[in-house]
Amino acid sequence: MIPFSVLDLSPIPAGSTAADAFRHSRELAQHVEKLGYLRFWLAEHHNMTGIGSAATSVVIGHVAAGTSTIRVGSGGVMLPNHAPLVIAEQFGTLESLFPGRIDLGLGRAPGTDQTTARALRRDLQGSADNFPDDVVELQRYFADPVEGQRVRAVPGSGLNVPIWLLGSSTFSAQLAAALGLPFAFASHFAPDYLLTALQVYRTQFRPSKQLDRPYAMVGVNVFAADTTAEAEVLFTSLQQQFINLRRGTPGQLPPPVEQIAWNEAERAGVEHSLACSVIGDQRQVEAGLASLIEQTQPDELMVTAQIYDHAARLRSFGITAQARATLAA
Repeated sequence: MIPFSVLDLSPIPAGSTAADAFRHSRELAQHVEKLGYLRFWLAEHHNMTGIGSAATSVVIGHVAAGTSTIRVGSGGVMLPNHAPLVIAEQFGTLESLFPGRIDLGLGRAPGTDQTTARALRRDLQGSADNFPDDVVELQRYFADPVEGQRVRAVPGSGLNVPIWLLGSSTFSAQLAAALGLPFAFASHFAPDYLLTALQVYRTQFRPSKQLDRPYAMVGVNVFAADTTAEAEVLFTSLQQQFINLRRGTPGQLPPPVEQIAWNEAERAGVEHSLACSVIGDQRQVEAGLASLIEQTQPDELMVTAQIYDHAARLRSFGITAQARATLAA
């Protein structure tokens, strides 16, 4: 059976604080480590009051310090927001502190709105266009130093931190294939090009020092509970969050509701974006995940769940682990 991993945004539920979110992220990582999940990734977002993982490398260190075996990393760092040398130093530091447990997933989107992106980068000209060159530059900082190399990442140089490329289109799939890197598709919120991107990645892949064959990860929302009705109610927090974002009124993760106040256009848009979601009790989760695995043939699944109640979120990942065990058997 393929490994399951976790994507966490350090959600800040309504009425709570970032400090609460970081404590819960660490508790969730400890929980899924015991359940046998392979990785725990955190994502970079900015100017979003419902997401706490803006300083991604800092939160990774917090989580890694509270765990012992699970791999911890970024899903991802938005590289155009940063100088490659700075990211190499940050993740070189993390790898030095937690050797053999750090992953560096990279994205090319800003992870925010254009106004905030400008505040982050100051100059947006060509930022995303430089992404392939920035990835190659970052790889050089992690490689063994060569004679005459004037700029080195300290720490970072020679540590060979594994790099992943993340994407929701064919662009990063093509780049990951060309560079021989593992590829993770963001189907949990942008499913349109999932199958196309996987095909492009697998057919165009060229082996590298890091990877000798394609390795593809697929993202999926899983909202699991003891009953289907309960799982469907838990899912409404994420649905409301998407509606609020599209309305231009993002906020903290809202509590679940029995009925969402939305119009037909909003409902259709949210359902389309969240089409790669599995909601229900353990049997329904087993069936949904089995179907997704059959359709996409991934090497790994990245499970995410924006659930308002922390205990319910822990329970959801527990049920998902049980579903994986049943599928494996």
